[in-house]
Amino acid sequence: MHKGSCLCGGVRYEYSGGIDEVSMCHCKQCQKAQGSAFVAVAPILSEGFRITEGASYLKEFRASPNKSRVFCAECGSPLYSARDDRPEVKRLRLGTLDTPVLSSKRYHAWVSSKADWFELADDLPTFPELPTS
Repeated sequence: MHKGSCLCGGVRYEYSGGIDEVSMCHCKQCQKAQGSAFVAVAPILSEGFRITEGASYLKEFRASPNKSRVFCAECGSPLYSARDDRPEVKRLRLGTLDTPVLSSKRYHAWVSSKADWFELADDLPTFPELPTS
């Protein structure tokens, strides 16, 4: 069981599934939403995800018509994103986890729009956009 929370602790969640894939997304929207060079996200199954505390703090923002970015309205911590056309999957912001993650599939996505001031300093696979498989 994975557990996580926002910065202020007002929102807490649990995820009962595995986290096998971690993407460091370098797209411009993630840079703006995180205030950083990239965000570490993992696709998770919606059915295994549960808000255990603070659902009233959740707020969403849509920078794209088909995608919501869900965050804590109190402290601003981004928690996950979800696409309308894929309700079975959420993309969990891994910085909000309170439990460790060990995944075998890790990579950088959208490096075509990587921040100029950030240099990749690892040997993980890189993709100009999203990987196809």
